[in-house]
Amino acid sequence: MTQVPETQYAIQITGVDQFEVNTAKPVDRVGPHQLLLKVEACGICFSDTKLLHQFDNHPRKSEVVSGIAPEALAEIPNYRPGSAPTVPGHEPVVRVIAVGPEVTHFKVGDRLLVQADWKHLRTAKSNGAFGYNFDGALQEYTVVDERCVVAPDGEEFLIHVSEAPSAAAVGLIEPWATVEGSYAWKERGHLADGGKLLVVGEGDVDALTSAHAPASVTRVSEEEALSVEGAFDDIVYFGANAGVIEKIAQLLASRGVLNVVLGGRRIERKVSLDIGRVHYDFIRFVGTTGDDPAEGYAWIPDTGDLRVGDKIAIVGAAGPMGQMHTMRAVTSDVPGISVVGTDLSDERLAGLKAVVGPVAEKRGVPLSIINTSVTPLEYGYTHITCLVPVPALVAGAVDLAAEGAIINAFAGIPAGTFGDFDLQGIIERRIFMLGTSGSDVSDMRTVLHKIEEGIIDTSISLFAVTGMAGFGDAINSVINRTSGGKIMVFPSLHDLGLTPLGELPEKFPQVAAAMKDGLWTKEAEEALLATR
Repeated sequence: MTQVPETQYAIQITGVDQFEVNTAKPVDRVGPHQLLLKVEACGICFSDTKLLHQFDNHPRKSEVVSGIAPEALAEIPNYRPGSAPTVPGHEPVVRVIAVGPEVTHFKVGDRLLVQADWKHLRTAKSNGAFGYNFDGALQEYTVVDERCVVAPDGEEFLIHVSEAPSAAAVGLIEPWATVEGSYAWKERGHLADGGKLLVVGEGDVDALTSAHAPASVTRVSEEEALSVEGAFDDIVYFGANAGVIEKIAQLLASRGVLNVVLGGRRIERKVSLDIGRVHYDFIRFVGTTGDDPAEGYAWIPDTGDLRVGDKIAIVGAAGPMGQMHTMRAVTSDVPGISVVGTDLSDERLAGLKAVVGPVAEKRGVPLSIINTSVTPLEYGYTHITCLVPVPALVAGAVDLAAEGAIINAFAGIPAGTFGDFDLQGIIERRIFMLGTSGSDVSDMRTVLHKIEEGIIDTSISLFAVTGMAGFGDAINSVINRTSGGKIMVFPSLHDLGLTPLGELPEKFPQVAAAMKDGLWTKEAEEALLATR
């Protein structure tokens, strides 16, 4: 039986832009429904910086209001809503070292990957999440409650993994899964069944509502639309007034669709749209140049996945997430595609080419690496992914997009961030702009399968390792975007500072010697852990 200490090292966010390395945080005791997990490793994510900056204003830091009984919540020691200090970290691999008597799905010794997004536990505007309103994995030991990690329908948010891959490789599955999820998300090509429909202007929606019936239909004129309040799952606008579009777009509920029916009219200027909500709230903008609103829904794709013959541009491809998108594209086995990866740094682009180039060549996928500060992209791409959180770059992608293109606004631009978009061009060329946030268990299982089959090596994304002492430097490098890739924290290494892999030959030659072709291995990880 593993000897569990009374206290541990832990990172705790205590307020807006405030954190501490707590060297004596108590190890939570295990109740009847709970599991005690020893953290092998945990990645640092850009989402951790959002929690740091927002703290109790973050939608996932608020109280759970449904999905679990209040008395059960009161029994969970790591439930940290509101202003309570919380341990971040939602990209870990963990080992079960103790279970309560009521636990039935997991046992001592299980090695697990955590899906942090517990969507059955609802907050006012989001959901319960590991590393947000429940303590996460940037500590040596963490507790989870089985009622949180097993949904009422039986879905498990702890995924069993084998002993073969390194902890870093497994911990990197979560960010790779968010990439996978952005292509797998199922889009809605019709009115929301049982939803709320707002119709602005004069036009016929009978065919739409007969095929998929909303619970309510509200009809208003353009003038009346300016004073409408509430949230709607679908808004169908018969008109082209940019000011009206900007007003009613703000009435979209989460996962809502605005369908603009131009009827031969033109939108007279670019339209200010909340690009952050495209990413975080899954709102969508479509339309038709004709009179039939069904045409606006008809060109919504089933998913945002790559298609045969796609000419792909990945903007910001040399960053950690960009490398993942680029590697996914060249290993997708979609016939006839070509890939362009862009960045503003020749050094980072050289790293991208070194990692992805050989794989693309082996698979016969044309890959171009372009520094857009020297060579701007030109019109004609049919699939564009934007990984730079700048609204103007996402808006600029519209100008590069060919007929029928998909634009994946993957960058985590905060909700409430607006950009000026050529909605007329989007509608005319049927350009579908999507965004997604997080991943599902199925996405994580897909990535795990790709690792096990040798299709991808998630450790290509690993830039540096650190212990608890290096967390401050690590989180700042993520905030300032100076990291060349993902950073993995090993909580059991209390005193290890931030160490890029390129510095291992000098600082830890025995670790560097166990790497393979410059990539992390389980043997290198074991050598690093032996230094404690």
